[in-house]
Amino acid sequence: QVQLVESGGGSVQAGGSLRLSCAASGLIPNRKCIAWFRQAPGKEREGVAVIDTLGGYTLYSASVKGRFTISQDNANTVYLQMNSLKPEDTADYYCATDPTRCDLNRQAYRYWGQGTQVTVSS
Repeated sequence: QVQLVESGGGSVQAGGSLRLSCAASGLIPNRKCIAWFRQAPGKEREGVAVIDTLGGYTLYSASVKGRFTISQDNANTVYLQMNSLKPEDTADYYCATDPTRCDLNRQAYRYWGQGTQVTVSS
């Protein structure tokens, strides 16, 4: 059974930092790429960052580039370090894997975690 478990969410003030974790387990056909997405109330889920766990390739959305860093400590755990947080970063954050291609298109991903909430106050 495939399972993705996010943790590390919380409430911070603008300018603060949080580190999210995504632990993947189970038989995942293509765990090569693990991505982070977020969904704010009333908005569509958007891609934030993705990492190729074999080659180290990373890709970021324009809205977080330079502030967020995606990394891994092994093929099963991926992190999202979020610095200089802004109120507009407030959202539920999800990790996902087993994509048809390694990018930030949410429709490409098969398995999703339950999400972790991030709230940034001004």
